[in-house]
Amino acid sequence: MGYGSSYILLFFLFIMASLASMGVKSTFNRYHKVRNARNLTGAEAADMMLRQNGIHDVKIERVKGYLSDHYDPRAKTIRLSEPVYDNPSIASVSVACHEVGHAIQHANEYVPLKMRTALLPLAQLGSQALWPLFMIGIVLSLPQLINIGILFFSFSVIFQLLTLPVEFNASSRAILMMDQLGILSSEENASAKKVLNAAAMTYVAAAAMAVGQLIRMLLLRRSSD
Repeated sequence: MGYGSSYILLFFLFIMASLASMGVKSTFNRYHKVRNARNLTGAEAADMMLRQNGIHDVKIERVKGYLSDHYDPRAKTIRLSEPVYDNPSIASVSVACHEVGHAIQHANEYVPLKMRTALLPLAQLGSQALWPLFMIGIVLSLPQLINIGILFFSFSVIFQLLTLPVEFNASSRAILMMDQLGILSSEENASAKKVLNAAAMTYVAAAAMAVGQLIRMLLLRRSSD
């Protein structure tokens, strides 16, 4: 693959990421309007799932934002956006239980989650340091700086790749537990799968973008020799 071809690759990956983002928003909004039969809010479903798994040291907090839901393993806190925390919809329960899936992973010392959490500082550094090191290396003809920038960014790529099994596993746990605990009916669970699958595609797109960006950097590094 030539350097010019890498731009075409990134363009298609960008389109893929944009479509994935639109897809998750569209799917969430669709099922956010559908009330679940048990009338459980996201917070109530999350609390039920935590207790049934013997997890009593994880807090559930309401936060501002749209689809800003996440689990913080360092604070042992599930943070749910207002539309998820307060709403008794299929989408809200699906997202909330997905985040509980991460809490269960943490409690069970799920290896990919531990690896991703440990890698987070390096991944953040890699994203921030890539372009400054890369551009300075090109301007000053210092290939060592370019190599360091690529090395740092590689941590970000690994982080994105590790995110995939973590997210898919959390969704699988959520679907299984929602069914076993009767949080959602079988028909509602089918809708929940659509919500979580749409969300998963955003992580697939992000990982593909990261790999594409790394390929582009390696090609640019080769062309600068």
